[in-house]
Amino acid sequence: MIFHTVQGERVPALGFGTYLLKGDDCVEGVRHALELGYRHIDTAQSYENEAEVGAGLAAGGVPRADVFLVSKLRPSNYRRAEAATLESLRALDADYLDLMLLHWPKDDESVEVALSALRRLQEEGAVRHIGVSNFPTASVQAAAAAAPLFCNQVEYHPFLAQTKVLAQAAELDLLVTAYRPLAKGLAAAEPLLQELAAKYGKTAQQVTLRWLVQQPRVATIPKSADPGRRAGNLDIFDFELTAAESAAVSGLARGKRLIDPEGAPEWDA
Repeated sequence: MIFHTVQGERVPALGFGTYLLKGDDCVEGVRHALELGYRHIDTAQSYENEAEVGAGLAAGGVPRADVFLVSKLRPSNYRRAEAATLESLRALDADYLDLMLLHWPKDDESVEVALSALRRLQEEGAVRHIGVSNFPTASVQAAAAAAPLFCNQVEYHPFLAQTKVLAQAAELDLLVTAYRPLAKGLAAAEPLLQELAAKYGKTAQQVTLRWLVQQPRVATIPKSADPGRRAGNLDIFDFELTAAESAAVSGLARGKRLIDPEGAPEWDA
């Protein structure tokens, strides 16, 4: 496993995402991920699976202190962020979250209200770090004035550069967590990634994940309901892309944004 040190915190660069995992599949997925060696687990209130994630953590038997546990506040809960965070903790059967994110930006004062509440919870020990998700750089800058930020979780893969987000993260010492890292199948079909996969005896997906975690302060959270793919996603720490190869993968970027729902912010170019 690669660990990134951000603001003095060592974070596993490869995590297990739980988006769309429900019921027993989620419980078993988290349990199996821990058995394989994952130590970074990501969920969200909007995924409606925090209780199942908590059950998987309990079944996995890994000491809580060894797991970097992340959830996200639903935007409709920003004005009641303290109560909503405590609800997440109860669902997860956890005493604290390592990281609580605001899931999406909003164009009103509720973001500041939520950040103030999370700051209080941080002082009480219920939340260790505060972050945001899907925030463009201008929104991150505004949020950072209201609370100390640790992370910005964004869509990031070879076809979407996120240059400004990465530059800001370096400036502010933030973790960048990449979701949709495999670009909904685009990575698997990309000839350059297939060529590198053949060289290293890996898959195009594994090359993509390796490209991400090699980058300073970048973590990623691929999800899979398939046990074999969960194991495969973790099997990326016995090879390393050269600087030239990493640059070539970065050169695939073409502004391909896959997650752009109605009401999304004005993204960085």
